[in-house]
Amino acid sequence: MEYFSDKLITTVAWFDLSRNTVLREEKNRYGRSFFRKYQLDIQGYCIVTVFSGNLAKMVAELADPVSYRLPVGTILVPLNQSIGRRLTIKFDGRINCVACGRLIKKSFQQGYCFPCVRKLAACDICIVQPEKCHYAAGTCREPSWGEEHCLRDHYVYLANTSGVKVGITRLPQVPTRWIDQGAVQALPLYRVSERLVSGLLEVRLKKELSDRTDWRRLLRGDPPRIDLPALAGKLHEGLAAEIAGLQEHFGVDAVVFMKDAVPVDIVYPVSRYPEKIRTYNLDKTPEISDVLLGIKGQYLIFAGGVLNVRKYGGYYVELTVNE
Repeated sequence: MEYFSDKLITTVAWFDLSRNTVLREEKNRYGRSFFRKYQLDIQGYCIVTVFSGNLAKMVAELADPVSYRLPVGTILVPLNQSIGRRLTIKFDGRINCVACGRLIKKSFQQGYCFPCVRKLAACDICIVQPEKCHYAAGTCREPSWGEEHCLRDHYVYLANTSGVKVGITRLPQVPTRWIDQGAVQALPLYRVSERLVSGLLEVRLKKELSDRTDWRRLLRGDPPRIDLPALAGKLHEGLAAEIAGLQEHFGVDAVVFMKDAVPVDIVYPVSRYPEKIRTYNLDKTPEISDVLLGIKGQYLIFAGGVLNVRKYGGYYVELTVNE
């Protein structure tokens, strides 16, 4: 065993005292070996940590501010403590499908290979347009998946991201869904019996509100605060006829107005927002080395640009963190 800093290394594959580095072999989610490398100072304390593996969307927990961890292979790398420090992300050209693990040259829909996009229910059009539910039409690609994910209670909600928007999500995804979208406020509007009903309600609400976020405005700063309960009450009054129709068709309990819901306020770990919004693209610029200013939604905000982590699911990278 070799001790350094506050970390204990029990499986050292390579220890080079002349270069003050430790390299540890581990396994990624696909069973392939990868290496976690530590750069030590002359006294043996860790000054740089290097992780390598496949990226996945950041894991976020509601706190003040939100706590973020970045999956790199099997490691969840804490990021809040790295704000103000330099991170280096180096893409080595390999991409693995986030569903089946196959090596691919190009990913689709945030990390899938083309065959998975064609066959998985999670990649079907009704995921982004739930009013077109294929389970209800009898054409679901994976009926068992639909029963597990779509025939469950959902929330129709209001979220203040770059302005107020309407959205839908399964109950267990609250507040994760709101954090992933970069909302600073969120409020459940309706609890509904299944995804199809949430989609039909959302279609009607989109006549009053957008269902999209302006990502550039999102990353310029927080939007003005909104009285979401007041807005919810006003919207509910205007939906009486549509709700009555849905209750008649799907049952009285299929749509429940969340009149006593309490808004959730969300604070993100951002030291400052950039004056100009530029994007980093790992396909065009495979190595990024920049100072991390903050994190919001699924974006890493650097001094020189922003990176949408979710876009690069399955990309095999080397992440260097200055301690």
